[in-house]
Amino acid sequence: MDEQEAIDFLSSLLNKYLRVTTTDTRMFYGVFKCTDPDRNLILAHAHEYRHPTPEQVAAHAKKVAAAKDAGEADADDDKMTLGMTSRYLGLIVVPGEHIVKIEVEEFASQLRAAARKGQSLWSEGGISGLL
Repeated sequence: MDEQEAIDFLSSLLNKYLRVTTTDTRMFYGVFKCTDPDRNLILAHAHEYRHPTPEQVAAHAKKVAAAKDAGEADADDDKMTLGMTSRYLGLIVVPGEHIVKIEVEEFASQLRAAARKGQSLWSEGGISGLL
């Protein structure tokens, strides 16, 4: 991908929602505003999502086991459900050195419109070809 194609590709992502996963497993979801040569990303209206810590998982497992022993849980209650925590951050910078994965939020209507125009977001390596 030459430089102009890379610029055009990044320009096509402006003001789209991105999901950015970092090395510490956090996920940021926000509107892509800009980037720089160091691969830092600026996201507006961003939310941070965190997976449960090992301590939270262990505590929940202990609670489920205690409920089972007390006969309060069903026999089919072998699965644990523990959600991600989230918080609103606003305008943020995600350091490029910590980015593991970038996903574009697109809806079926957007994909159909792009197909009619002959554009493909993931042609020739897409965003992974830029990193």
